[in-house]
Amino acid sequence: MDDFHLKQTPYSDPGDLDVSDLPRDVGELARVVRDVIIHRGEGECFGYAIPEQRLHEDAESRYVTELLRILRERGDTPLTERRPPEERFVGTCRDFALLHCSLLRATGTPARIRCDFATYFNDGFHDDHWVTEYRTREGSWRLADLQVHHGYDVDFDPMDVPRDRFLVAGDAWRACREGRTDPRTFGVTGLDWVRGLWFVRADVQRDLAALHGVELLPWDAWGPEILDDASLTEEDLALVDMVAAARSEDELHRLYEDPRLTVPDVITSYTTYTGIRKVTLPQPSTRPA
Repeated sequence: MDDFHLKQTPYSDPGDLDVSDLPRDVGELARVVRDVIIHRGEGECFGYAIPEQRLHEDAESRYVTELLRILRERGDTPLTERRPPEERFVGTCRDFALLHCSLLRATGTPARIRCDFATYFNDGFHDDHWVTEYRTREGSWRLADLQVHHGYDVDFDPMDVPRDRFLVAGDAWRACREGRTDPRTFGVTGLDWVRGLWFVRADVQRDLAALHGVELLPWDAWGPEILDDASLTEEDLALVDMVAAARSEDELHRLYEDPRLTVPDVITSYTTYTGIRKVTLPQPSTRPA
């Protein structure tokens, strides 16, 4: 399985990037990523007014090769050097996680990205969020939040996020279904309609896809259009219950073979700025054995 998490996907593949000068340390690679990407909602933290076009276009880049192309177009600074805000890629948490994952894989550390919920941005709320999960030399998996920088007041090491502070999607689903937490506290801050059990379901699907090498954008979806809790059927609930109950990668792999869960060639992207559109995706050539 480690071999699978060392392999690049169509999304994480850095192309012809020369990685010989990159550090091998997980934290040092995190610094590299933080120094070349700026979150599209954090321009003020850096005293930078992000151009509207970059807000629209950068974060729609699905692939690391596109991200690196944009960086090259904005400056010839080596990837290992800190860039001024105007030369950075303007992305989301998913872009931080995907580039980190790409560089980890390229330098020999098994890694994947996770689509789940963070509790440390807004008190009492579970924010939709993406992080990197990497395998340590001892064999355990750790979560790394690449978006957390000096401007955030957190009481943990961003390279080892506690599991009770970042809920993987299956854990979030079970907490909601068992009545331990309110589904209305899961979603996207500032978008009141993007919250609820239906949204947790969508993150369970996206997280399962990412574990199988299909590292989508945060607003991608497939299957029946479900945009509120009232649209969830008993079949929908039962299917996600099975995913959330899985306790091994083998179980998750068997479930992902279900056509209701497998990402199809064409998905729907509910793009933040440019509206709803259909997108044709590449598919990974390999799956976990």
